[in-house]
Amino acid sequence: MLRVAGVTKLYGEHPVLRGVDLGVATGEILGLVGANGAGKTTLISIITGLRHCDRGNVTIGGIDALAHPRRVAGSIGLAPQELGIYPTLTVRENLYDFARLAGIAGRPARARIGEVAELLGLTEQLGLRADQLSGGQKRRLHTALAILHRPRLLLLDEPTVGADVASRAGILEIVRAMAAAGTAVLYTTHYLTELEQLDAEIAVLDAGVITVRGACREVVECWARASVTLRFAGQAPELEGWTAVGCQLTPTQAVTDPGAATAAALVALGARAGKLVGVDVTRPSLEAAYLAITGRRFSEEADRDLAA
Repeated sequence: MLRVAGVTKLYGEHPVLRGVDLGVATGEILGLVGANGAGKTTLISIITGLRHCDRGNVTIGGIDALAHPRRVAGSIGLAPQELGIYPTLTVRENLYDFARLAGIAGRPARARIGEVAELLGLTEQLGLRADQLSGGQKRRLHTALAILHRPRLLLLDEPTVGADVASRAGILEIVRAMAAAGTAVLYTTHYLTELEQLDAEIAVLDAGVITVRGACREVVECWARASVTLRFAGQAPELEGWTAVGCQLTPTQAVTDPGAATAAALVALGARAGKLVGVDVTRPSLEAAYLAITGRRFSEEADRDLAA
C-alpha cells in the first residue's frame, strides 16, 4: 500500500533522511522507531505531501504520491503529533467538518460520526466543545478525525502522547481494528511497549536510514539480551566475572538468567553485599533490542524528548 524508495531530505547542508527505503502492506502495522530528530515526522510529512524531499519516490496504492498528491489524498488518514482539533467547536462539529472535507455528508456522515464516536468512547462528549475535553479525550478526537473516511493508509505520529490509560488502550484497539479491516498503518511512538502489544512490524530509523526491519518478536529475539546491574552505596566491589564501573557492577559476559546471576553474585560477595542498594534487571524487550541496535536507551531519549 505504501512504498518509500531512496527518500532523502536535507535541511541546509544537514541530511535528516539519507535514502530511506520502506514499505507497508495492506493490513500491516509498521512501528517506525527512532530518537527525536531521527526524521520520523519529516518522513511522514513527505509521504503526505506536506513537505518536499530532495530525492526519492513515494507510491501509495501504486500511485506516485509525489507527482499526484491530490489523487492519493483521499486514501490517507493522518493524525500528526500536534493536536489538530478546533477547540471552539463541539466534538460533533469537529467530526462533521472533517467528514465533509472527506466528501461525506448528510445521513452517511451522521452514521459514521456515531460509529467512530462509539469506537473511541466519545459518544457522551459529542455535544461538548473540544476545549472542554480532557487531554485523553482530545487525543481520541484527534485520532477519530483521521479515521472518519476509512483511509487505506493511516499515519499516526505519537498518537498516545498525553493520553490516559483508558484513552491509550482505546487508540490501540482502533489501530488493531483498522489493520484487521485492511488499512496499512504507519505508527510512531515513544512507548515501545505499545508496539509489542500491537505485535507490529518494526523499522528502526537511525542516522537517517532504516537500519533494522522485521517482526517485533524477531527483532527482540535477534537483538535483545537480558542483563542485570547491581548498584551499591559508594564504589562497587571487585567481583570475578563482573565489571565494576563507579557504583555499578555488570556481568562481563551476557547472561541468560539475570535472577540466577544475581543470586550467585550475592553469595560470592558475602559481607560486601551489605552496601547493595538496588538491582536493575532488563528482560529481552524491544527497549533492550533498541539499545543493542543503536547503543542508546530509547527510554532516556524519550524522556528528554517529551520534556523538551
